[in-house]
Amino acid sequence: MASVEKKHKLIRYESLSGELLDLFNEKYPGGEKDYFPELVRYPKGDGSYFFAVTLETSDTVYLVKFQVEVDDADDVVKWLEGEEAAEVEQVAGTAPSAGAENDSLPDDNISQYGSADDDSGSESDSD
Repeated sequence: MASVEKKHKLIRYESLSGELLDLFNEKYPGGEKDYFPELVRYPKGDGSYFFAVTLETSDTVYLVKFQVEVDDADDVVKWLEGEEAAEVEQVAGTAPSAGAENDSLPDDNISQYGSADDDSGSESDSD
């Protein structure tokens, strides 16, 4: 029995015909969360690469190509350092917190806050 060799085609996800799109949605009903684990990185001749998943019909194997943004390692490090710097400032109290405009004590209305001189009978910690 002779095996029939299938054609191989590369196609962008955005270019899928109605029939192929239906087949794709049948294979990956959950969308990205279903096909993402199956994405494969394929090298190009110029040193770059693309990401695709396979989709088969009775006579053709399609590589369905996706536009994937990959984080640059330097950008990730800069982001992490920026995030870490923001956390350090927050802990140290040098950076304003969200809504900080309304969180500070008003200098002209300090009398509304209790003090050690109140007649409340509590003892002062500043002996």
